[in-house]
Amino acid sequence: MTNRYDALIIGGGHNGLTCAFYLAKAGMKVRVLERRDIVGGACVTEEFHPGFRNSTASYTVSLLRPKVIADMKLHERGFRIIERTISNFFPFPDTYLKLGGGAERTQEQFARFSQKDAATYPKYDAALEKVAQVLRDIALQTPPNVGGGVRSLLAAAQQGWPLAKMSVETQRDLLDIFTKSARDFLDGWFEDDHVKSAFAFDAVVGNFAGVSTPGSAYVLLHHVFGEVNGKLGAWGHSVGGMGAIAQAMAAACTEYGVEISLEAPVAKVLVNNGKAQGVKLESGEELYAPIIAANVGPALLYRQLVDSSDLDEDFNRRIKGYKTGSGTFRMNVALSELPDFTVLPGKDKAEHHTAGIIIAPGLDYMDQAFIDAQQTGWSKKPIVEIKIPSTVDDSLAPPGGHVASLFCQQFAPELPDGKSWDDAREEVADLIIDTITDHAPNFKNAVIARQIHSPLDLERKFGLIGGDIFHGNMGLDQLWAARPVLGHGDYRAPIKGLYMCGSGTHPGGGVTGAPGHNAAHEIIRDRSIVWKALHRAR
Repeated sequence: MTNRYDALIIGGGHNGLTCAFYLAKAGMKVRVLERRDIVGGACVTEEFHPGFRNSTASYTVSLLRPKVIADMKLHERGFRIIERTISNFFPFPDTYLKLGGGAERTQEQFARFSQKDAATYPKYDAALEKVAQVLRDIALQTPPNVGGGVRSLLAAAQQGWPLAKMSVETQRDLLDIFTKSARDFLDGWFEDDHVKSAFAFDAVVGNFAGVSTPGSAYVLLHHVFGEVNGKLGAWGHSVGGMGAIAQAMAAACTEYGVEISLEAPVAKVLVNNGKAQGVKLESGEELYAPIIAANVGPALLYRQLVDSSDLDEDFNRRIKGYKTGSGTFRMNVALSELPDFTVLPGKDKAEHHTAGIIIAPGLDYMDQAFIDAQQTGWSKKPIVEIKIPSTVDDSLAPPGGHVASLFCQQFAPELPDGKSWDDAREEVADLIIDTITDHAPNFKNAVIARQIHSPLDLERKFGLIGGDIFHGNMGLDQLWAARPVLGHGDYRAPIKGLYMCGSGTHPGGGVTGAPGHNAAHEIIRDRSIVWKALHRAR
């Protein structure tokens, strides 16, 4: 195997594979370097107990861009999504709410709590959809780069033009979403706390913040701009787990000649005279290429893989302040039976078992979870989303058994008083199981085995600094052209030949494929300019 390539990709996550695919399709010799023994990064399916398999980290699909799916021919390679009958089920102490299944059905649910909110819902949904379309339109576009000349000015005008064409009402909604807390934003639409809770949960997914934290309304929007099988805003299950996506992407890469190396952790980016030359693996082996694309987060890339001496003082200062830590604690459990909820009894499979089951009973509950985490390191009453994919995909568990993904908030990236997550992980896992059991009394005894990922585990296993599932906070100061740092929002690092293609770039976190797509197109553009210059010189 040669040690020289046209491009090297650091990290075999879904964005790294997407980037590698487009580069190889353009005729480049590409090698992907993945530190784990399985391709996919955090988008993987693994057996965590004999006979029980589940999506280990990322666990549901919606944000993957249709263009990426089509270009990589993922459907032809076995990728299939099962849509949720209803999107979410919210058990409250003495009642429940189901969200999704069509506008009329959602209105019927809301009407149980507020006729006014039921009547308002279509207007709210339409307003949010108009703003969400803005995100869809720019997701596969490179943000304008400050100081980037005429091309960046044109890009800014092009991406800003749809905003200028919006009605005043929609522009107001857009301003609210980018500046307000989720609580303030939802208070402007609805009156009932049950109804507001059904939407507010999205504002704290992967967001170490409360629903009253300014700017949290944007994260609410980030989770609704996706689509499943052409249905806007829908969520679904990838048959075979999320790893099926990565495997299909790897097959697309291999078809175009990409070399994928597992158990090949990168120790350092090699830089000479301000230009990336290659990488050094932890094994000591050195590989060379004029193009290096990093699918790791900015915090990992610039704090660990690049020497600070190769970066200017201002960039070093800003990347030191780059905010990470999504407040996420992730578990997978093997179950002997389905949860039997007090407010909606039954252990036989029902539609609510196939939905996202969300324990977040009230805005105050969600705010208190964040307050607890700030004070003591974790929530006394955590926010938990339960997804039981085996209810729609029997390939994941043996007959009669089930697997469940537990996505939990709020948990501080670092614990106070020098305490380690290694010391607290089992205690917190018990707390999460008990929280669910408060709503489904049979749950604790149904747990056969569990796989625990504290924030520290997420960092160690997947390279997610601070356990941040989005590769960095999704606040207004770390979005679009300012992700990760203003002046480098165009996927180009401050080192020539080094690019960023992961979720720490626009449009941010989630299984989208967009950063990999966009970075590849900028790399191809730069390479084309170089080739044209060389041709003219001859």
